[in-house]
Amino acid sequence: MTAASFPAMTPAMSPADMAALHGLCFTTPRPWSVAEITEVLASPHSFAMTAQGGFLLGRVVAGEAEVLTIAVHPDQRRAGLGRGLVLRFVDEARARGGESAFLEVAEGNEAARALYGACGFQPAGRRRAYYHHPDGRAEDALILVRSLM
Repeated sequence: MTAASFPAMTPAMSPADMAALHGLCFTTPRPWSVAEITEVLASPHSFAMTAQGGFLLGRVVAGEAEVLTIAVHPDQRRAGLGRGLVLRFVDEARARGGESAFLEVAEGNEAARALYGACGFQPAGRRRAYYHHPDGRAEDALILVRSLM
C-alpha cells in the first residue's frame, strides 16, 4: 500500500491543536507542549504531516530521517490514519533527501510496533530504560529503521 492510497492530508494543524491532540494520546512519553512543537516546526529540517484526527512530526538531516512523534485521536485509531501518516512521512523524507529513516518506540507498544512493521520499519537496536512511566516504571525503547532508497 502506498501513501497515495490514503485520503488527502488536511490543512496544517496549529501547534496548539497538535499539543492538545498529543495530550490525548500520551502519558509516556509525556505529551509535547505547544512551545516544543513550535520549536520543532521552526527548524528548516522538520516537517509535519497532518490529517483530520492525526499528525506526524518528522525531520531529515544529512540523509537521515526521523519520526519525532505521531499522534492519532483515540477514536480514530485502527482505521488506517496512522499508516497513511507514516507512509506520507516516508515519501516526504525521501523527497527531502532522506536515505534511511528511524524512530524509537516503547517496547510494550504493540499497536505502534505493528504499524511501523507494516510500513517497512525493522528492529535495529534498543535504548535501555528510555521511557519513564508516571508510576516510576522504566521501559526500553526499540530503535526501528528502514531504507528510503
